[in-house]
Amino acid sequence: MKKIILFVATIMTAATFASEVSALPLFARQTGMVCSACHFQHFPMLNGFGRAFKSAGFTMMGAQGKVEGESLAIPNTLNMAVLTTLGYEKTNQAVGNGPQKTTGDGAFYVPGTGGELSLFFGGRVSENAGFLAEIGTGGSVSGTDVSAAHSSAKLPILFEAAIPSLKATEGMLAGFIPFTTDDHGASYGFEVLNTGANVVHQMSPTSGLNGAHSAALSAQQFIGTDGSATGVAFVANNPMSFINLTKYDQTGIAGGTLAVLGSTYIRIAGMFDLAGWDAGAGIQIWSGNSAAYNAGTYVYSDTKARAIDGQMQGRLGDTPVGFYASYATAPAGTNTYNMDPAAVVTGTAVTGLYGTANKSAFNISTEVGVIPDKATLGVAVRFGRSGVAVGAAGSNATDNAITLIATYKLAQNMMASFSLTSASGGYWDAAHQNALGSGTTTINLISVF
Repeated sequence: MKKIILFVATIMTAATFASEVSALPLFARQTGMVCSACHFQHFPMLNGFGRAFKSAGFTMMGAQGKVEGESLAIPNTLNMAVLTTLGYEKTNQAVGNGPQKTTGDGAFYVPGTGGELSLFFGGRVSENAGFLAEIGTGGSVSGTDVSAAHSSAKLPILFEAAIPSLKATEGMLAGFIPFTTDDHGASYGFEVLNTGANVVHQMSPTSGLNGAHSAALSAQQFIGTDGSATGVAFVANNPMSFINLTKYDQTGIAGGTLAVLGSTYIRIAGMFDLAGWDAGAGIQIWSGNSAAYNAGTYVYSDTKARAIDGQMQGRLGDTPVGFYASYATAPAGTNTYNMDPAAVVTGTAVTGLYGTANKSAFNISTEVGVIPDKATLGVAVRFGRSGVAVGAAGSNATDNAITLIATYKLAQNMMASFSLTSASGGYWDAAHQNALGSGTTTINLISVF
C-alpha cells in the first residue's frame, strides 16, 4: 500500500501546473488583446498592464461585443479556455516495485493523466464584478485521495473608492472577493507580484514533484502556503499598492464544508518605479486556526507564517531581466505551513507530519530573456531550514536548493520548459531522498487556447 500511495502521489503531482493565468485566452477574447500584453517575458508572469487588468477584477472589455441594457453590460459570448500540460519527469527518489513505477524510474504525463487538463470560464459580470473558474478533469485513481484534477473559483466585486482630495487614493478600487481553491492557498483571492506569494505567479510554469521547483523559487511555497482554501478577501488597490485582508479556512472544492473562517491572511504590497525598473515589495502574514480536510477527515490545524518579498523587472540594454527575492518562516506546532513533505507522501502518522522547529527559507532568483519575448534562462537558489530533526543534523536540518530553468515560446499560448532542481543539506537523508528525491528534472509543454 505504501508503494501505491507513493507512486500515485508521484505521478499525479509530477508536474501539475499551478494554473490560474491572468491573461488566459478567455481574457484575450474579451479584451481583444494578445496574450503577451499582460505578461512579462512569458506567462504566467505579470507586467504592469496584466496587474491592472487583474486588479480591476477581470472587467475590462475590448473589441468583443456586449449585451447591454439598464444596469447590464456583459460579453455577448461566455468566454472559455482550455489548459493542458504534457511532459516527462525524472527524480532520484526510490524506483518503483514491479509495475508500480515512480519518477525514480522516469515518468511521462499527458493531459488528464498526471498532467493538467483544465477548463476555464469567466470574465466580466458587471461594471464592478468579474469571475474566474477552473474545472480540473481527469487524473484520479480509485482508492486514493490523490488527483491531478484541481478546481478553483473567485468572484471579484470591486468599486471605485478614490477620495478626490487625497491624491494617494487616485485610481483606487475596494471591495471583496469570495473564493475557493483546491491548490492555490489563501493568497488566491488577490495577488499580482511574481515572487511566488501565490504559487501561480512565479517564473517556472511547472511545480515539480511535491513542489520541488516552486519551493526553490519561492520561500512562501517552500513553507507550504499553497493548498486548499475557502474564504473572502477584502481588498483595496490602486496602481501603486494593494491591501488584502482575507478570512479563510483550509478546505477547498474537493473537500469543502460549512465552517467558521478561523484563519486570517494579511498582504500589503507596493509597486513603484525604481530607476526605470518595474519594482514591487510586500509582506504576508498568516495566522489563526481553521478546519482542514485531510484524507476524508476534517481536523483543525494552525495557519501561522510570515513572509517578505520583492521584485524588479526591466531591461539591461535590450535584454529583459527579472530579479525576485523572498523570505518566509513558519513556527513549529500543529501548523499547516510547517510540515514534512516526506511524511505527507508516505502516509506517516499525524504526529510525524509537523516540524519540531521553525521552518524558514531565503530564496533569490533571476530570469534573462536571451531571445526577447521568445526564450529565457533562469536560476534560483534557496537557503532553507526544514524544521525537521534528522539524525546528526539536529533539530532543524538544512534544506538548500538550486534550480535552473529554460523556457521557449513556440507560440504566445504554447511554451516548452526545462526545469532542473538539486537539493542538498542535512534534511536529505536516505528516507527523505527515497520518498521525495533530492533531484528533480522536468520537461514540460503547456498549451492554453
